[in-house]
Amino acid sequence: MKRMRKTALMFFMGAAVGVAAMLIYRPTSVIPGSNVYQQLARFAEVLTDVSRLYVEDVDEEKLVTEAINGMLEALDPHSVYIPEKQLRDVNERFEGHFEGIGIEFIIQNKYPTVVSPVPDSPSDRLGLRPGDQIIEIEGVSTYGITEDEVIKKLRGPRGTTVNVTIKRPGVEEPLHFAITRDQISIYSVLAAFMIDEQTGYIKLNRFARTTNEELIKALQKLNSQGMKRLILDLRFNSGGFLDQAVAVANKFIPAGKKIVYTRGRIPQANEDFYATEDPMKTDIPLVILINHGSASASEIVAGAVQDWDRGLIIGERSFGKGLVQNQIPLKDGSAVRITIARYYTPSGRLIQRPYNHGRRQYYEEAWKDEEQEAPSDSARPKFYTSAGRVVFGGGGIHPDIVVKSEKITGFTANLIRKRLFFEYGSNYAARHQELAKSPKRFIEHFQTTPQMLAEFQQLIKSKKDIEFSQEAWDKDLEFIKARIKSEIARSLWNSEKYYEVEVRHDNQVLAALKNFQKAAELAEYHQIPGDREPFRNE
Repeated sequence: MKRMRKTALMFFMGAAVGVAAMLIYRPTSVIPGSNVYQQLARFAEVLTDVSRLYVEDVDEEKLVTEAINGMLEALDPHSVYIPEKQLRDVNERFEGHFEGIGIEFIIQNKYPTVVSPVPDSPSDRLGLRPGDQIIEIEGVSTYGITEDEVIKKLRGPRGTTVNVTIKRPGVEEPLHFAITRDQISIYSVLAAFMIDEQTGYIKLNRFARTTNEELIKALQKLNSQGMKRLILDLRFNSGGFLDQAVAVANKFIPAGKKIVYTRGRIPQANEDFYATEDPMKTDIPLVILINHGSASASEIVAGAVQDWDRGLIIGERSFGKGLVQNQIPLKDGSAVRITIARYYTPSGRLIQRPYNHGRRQYYEEAWKDEEQEAPSDSARPKFYTSAGRVVFGGGGIHPDIVVKSEKITGFTANLIRKRLFFEYGSNYAARHQELAKSPKRFIEHFQTTPQMLAEFQQLIKSKKDIEFSQEAWDKDLEFIKARIKSEIARSLWNSEKYYEVEVRHDNQVLAALKNFQKAAELAEYHQIPGDREPFRNE
């Protein structure tokens, strides 16, 4: 009566990217007389009565959609219904490509504004820059346009052309571009560079189809530059494909060691994943950065590295998303994702946090600091790593060294949300293109001056929807100065240069640099021959 077929494994967080597809499991028929049949008949009865008798006309499609949402919400936070349009967007994000002109953009001052052209995309090759305002598409003004409308107008089949008009900061006359659309890659590795002569840094944003390929290229690049130790930044990485998580962990875990395993009610949901031989395996000291936004596939990598004492985990407790979903396509192009298993780290830790108090509280609690949370360490399940170090279960990966992210005031957070740092940075970069000649000099020596701060204050005060706070400004001044420099770097070059500036004042990155001796000791321990399984727990 039932059939099984395997598909790709993937993990997501939240309603839009909140789940993982592992197995497709679909009944070929409903057995008359079964409980399922009786419940379907009861539902059809109610729907028919509502459609026939309700005081107003009803939208049956909306009613059924809401009923499906309510049914899945009664299960767990990651069993969800995904409408067709949303499903296309989610799949596109993790498949790693789409067809369009290749820009990252925001709506700024009512116009779509380029944040960064995608490297080697049509927009990049034609010379579009951060800060460029798209004021017309096909001769029609874009003032007041929505993000969805921009996407609809700029994306299209490969080889087709779209005409855009650009208003560039510092250039009086509008610029006209005829951009031929192409296949655009969505990158997982946002940045890969050397922080100093021996420390490599890789910012991994998602686990998509091309993540392993991108990581190999990043490691090759850094190895060629003399990398002797590595910071792998998984902060705000909400997950993706499980096979890519296993491939990433495989770069650091010796062959034959378990990386993750899944267990569910049906036997087909149970699977163990092991590290295999990999020509890019590295045994250099490793630090992984995580925070409350690190979920799912990120937790698989961090958990395996921690359990095998392969590297040091620094930052804040991760999100705690450890449920595996079965994605079932529906005939109308939508899909449901239903939890069929839980996943565990090699030592047996269940990563999933409790979700007994509803979805809203579940997501809110993910972002609470450790001291606000219960239970205490003494009440959490205790596990041991391969070397006998104590690690805790009870939800998420708990760092070896807790370093909280830098706190800023609500005033400064609002400046970020309103994209004012970006707006000032792109305008400043347009007026000072001579800075682009030497990235190294800029990163090492450029300082945000009092005159620049005065200009930034003027920009803030010109916005009617922002109330300037001198108290908050003074409190966050060092952060403000550093963020202005980061955004100028992004506008002069690209997002990688933005991160090169950011890491220099990132307290969690600085903590990683200070604790590499501990990471080195773990790396040395890990090279001692011998099988250290099985893990023990309490």
